[in-house]
Amino acid sequence: VGIIQANPALALKAVNLRKYGQEIIHALSGRKVHPNFAVPGGVNRALKSEERDAMLAGADEAIATLQVGLQVMKEWAEKNREDIDKFAVFPSGYFGLVTPNDSLELYDGQIRLIDAKGDQLEKFDGQNYLDYIAEHVENWSYLKFPYYKKMGYPGGVYRVGPLGRLNVAKQIDTPLANEELKVFKALNGGQPVENTLYYHYARLIEAVFAVERVKVLLNDPDILSKEILNTRRDFKGVGVGVIEAPRGTLIHHYWTDGSGQLKRVNLIVSTGHNNWAMCEAVDSVAKTYINGNEIREGLLNRVEAAIRAYDPCLSCSTHAVGQMPIIVNIVNAEGSLVRSLRRDG
Repeated sequence: VGIIQANPALALKAVNLRKYGQEIIHALSGRKVHPNFAVPGGVNRALKSEERDAMLAGADEAIATLQVGLQVMKEWAEKNREDIDKFAVFPSGYFGLVTPNDSLELYDGQIRLIDAKGDQLEKFDGQNYLDYIAEHVENWSYLKFPYYKKMGYPGGVYRVGPLGRLNVAKQIDTPLANEELKVFKALNGGQPVENTLYYHYARLIEAVFAVERVKVLLNDPDILSKEILNTRRDFKGVGVGVIEAPRGTLIHHYWTDGSGQLKRVNLIVSTGHNNWAMCEAVDSVAKTYINGNEIREGLLNRVEAAIRAYDPCLSCSTHAVGQMPIIVNIVNAEGSLVRSLRRDG
């Protein structure tokens, strides 16, 4: 609502950009929400030539919109660099899929894990994730805290998602996004970018890559192939799948019986991977903006911004329109409540 009031033209461009993505989903699956497209062994329908042409027709406008968004982001970052450089900035490892030549990957490839300086710790097939990743448990959190086994917890914590993916990727295999990646990597002199608020900058670069990649795929004649399903019944009984979702890496591990019924499941999803980082971001915001002086309502917005950078879906799932419901309790060193800030949405 605030964006529409501040810049209606930009807001309309953003809505049309989302519409373009939704129309692609609708063309593939017949609906925009909870698509029914992917099935075991492939997909359930082939793409028609007129659908392909309609998707291609909107790609250049989508890229142009994203370039406007990137310019807005860069101008905002230049004006707010002091805040960006003190808002939840901390070192960590980074984790995400890459191609064989360490380019950005969303669907295939291997997992690359780097340390806070950018040096590679591991590069491994997703099916072997249990050899490298373990999960720490805290009695105050329902979520586990994944970490790199060899470094232990908390030394082996890492971040996933847009910031993580651009930090582990050495390049992007589409021209416009790759040029933007060079600018992004220069923000910290070639070292991993640590600023939490740059998650949003990274999202825009990834979106450029996504639309450029749409054009590459749609211009491949095989995109109209009718061979869409692998019908071989080579039953294994266990499988691991790893992809990059918008918020970060998804690891799904399934065990089934002979009829395909699930007997055991292990999932490490984006929110889990980034659990430590979200907690660290909130802790950092509190230490930066609570200093013994008057505690203002704006603290709620900063806490929300810290979480939203990593996990926009968490924020949206807890409110419909307007603000995220949130309660912040400030306690002293003895654990006594000093003040409580509350926003009901």
